[in-house]
Amino acid sequence: GSTHSDENRQLCYQFWASMRQSGLIAERPVAQLYDPDAKTFLADRFVRGTCPICGRADQPGDNCGACGATYSPIDLIDPKSTLSGATPIVKEALHLFVELEKLHDFLAQWIESGNALQAETANYLKGQFLAKELRDWDVSRPAPYFGFEIPDAPGNYWYVWFDAPIGYIASTLQWCNANGENLADWWQSDECEVHHFIGKDITYFHTLFWPGMLKTAGFSLPTKVHIHGFLNVGGEKMSKSTGTLVAAETYLKHADPSFLRYFYATKLTARIEDLDLGPEEFVDKINSDLIGKVVNLASRVGKFASGTGLSQTYPDDGGLFANAAAAGEEISEAYETGDYSRAMRRIMELADAANPYVEHARPWDLKKDPDKIDQLRDVCTVALNLFRQLSIYLAPVLPRLANHCAELLGDPIDHWQQSQTPLLGKPVNAFKRMMDRVQIEDLQKMIEDSRVEAAETISAPAPVWNDSDEPLKAEPLAAEISIDDFAKVDLRIARIIAAEHVPEANKLLKLTLSLGGDERRQVFAGIKAAYQPEALVGRLVVMVANLAPRKMRFGLSEGMVTAAGPGGAEVFLLGVDEGGQPGQRVH
Repeated sequence: GSTHSDENRQLCYQFWASMRQSGLIAERPVAQLYDPDAKTFLADRFVRGTCPICGRADQPGDNCGACGATYSPIDLIDPKSTLSGATPIVKEALHLFVELEKLHDFLAQWIESGNALQAETANYLKGQFLAKELRDWDVSRPAPYFGFEIPDAPGNYWYVWFDAPIGYIASTLQWCNANGENLADWWQSDECEVHHFIGKDITYFHTLFWPGMLKTAGFSLPTKVHIHGFLNVGGEKMSKSTGTLVAAETYLKHADPSFLRYFYATKLTARIEDLDLGPEEFVDKINSDLIGKVVNLASRVGKFASGTGLSQTYPDDGGLFANAAAAGEEISEAYETGDYSRAMRRIMELADAANPYVEHARPWDLKKDPDKIDQLRDVCTVALNLFRQLSIYLAPVLPRLANHCAELLGDPIDHWQQSQTPLLGKPVNAFKRMMDRVQIEDLQKMIEDSRVEAAETISAPAPVWNDSDEPLKAEPLAAEISIDDFAKVDLRIARIIAAEHVPEANKLLKLTLSLGGDERRQVFAGIKAAYQPEALVGRLVVMVANLAPRKMRFGLSEGMVTAAGPGGAEVFLLGVDEGGQPGQRVH
């Protein structure tokens, strides 16, 4: 799905209409930061400065990544535009607001009565926001801005945190349309749970604004908002300068992605805590837990089991399978509550209990005695069924391991309850290597590669343009043409030698263009809202020189000057670098 899809546009209109009808929308002028160099109002993401609450430097324009405070960009200390580096000035523009205080009672009740939020989050919201009157939420931004224009407020666009979460529903709608499903069964039904997984820096948007929007528009409220902390590397905040900002593509060159998922799972609790990715600890967890405990169960008997198959009845294992089956409910509950660390810890306890069974039974010795083939089969049956239980319990984190287990035993793993019944009387396929140990040298090389990449970036910094894709979406590329088609359009450099208002026209300026020598063209251009005539005289522009003349009420227009932009004040004439001369053709 895409936040710029037609489905999201229509749902935004639906949400907005519901909020209008509920009397939640107010309008008033707002002082906003304006970039005098880029000549545009600055969206929150294009401003950085010092947090007005905690004093942390280099924070974005809407909320502080250090203390979690939310604010307006105008509240920042020493703000800077990320577009030009200029210090913004303050200008007024009309904004639209959601009067969140009107939803105060509902939000207080939702936060207090359910289990949708971690206790620490609920207490934070009650203490920091709900203990006083809720501030109005500024939900619009003046053009130019990305996203959707507000239908009943031309020239204004919805703030990203209005249309972005609605995109969750729009993506579901796209899927429903493609699969013959009904959106109401997923987003307006008590039979369907809605879970959000977010970083702690966007808590406010997902726990106050979003529930209020859902309630007003008649959609299901979140069953649970799972909020996580930040990831540090080697005890340090991720940073390009120190080489601790590891890109996903760099990681993939050195380690298996399933290892990272398992490591995260061992660290993620139901609380909001930052995680630390320490290379030594990472290597130890993967090699010790996954290779040394889990896969070890299968590898130590796999080469024998393909010759024995599984026993017809389950052997006596001292209660190992029964104990692991009983742990299934506890592990499932840990997953459900988001306490993945507890789930992983409990699974590894089962692995710790299972491995001594194989060590004591010594299947490699049983293999040497043909008279002990039945005993060997029983040992393989126990070990592989315990491995299968672990694979089922780890499947949400390590689906590929579950597939390896299914391939080995010839029985797909597709539901949790398979952990409760042993697999018996089936042949076993030849054992294939399931995982390779991770080496500390690989992780160290990954960090070093990241440092090299960071150094290259720092020594030859690439410009950060923050170019939006909205103009291209607003006016998609035209159909392909041949070079011969293009050659028919005669583009020429021209100099504006005179420019004047057209009194009876609201949008037009009358331009006199010189193509060099005595060649002159009169052109009427719809750029009145963007340029003052006197500022244009002497400027070089690009014109369409072979366009058929057009008779207008104000006179004859003998061509067209090229420009970009959505119109109105947002029109930008195409310029010519120094050295270009009137009359030269543009190829």
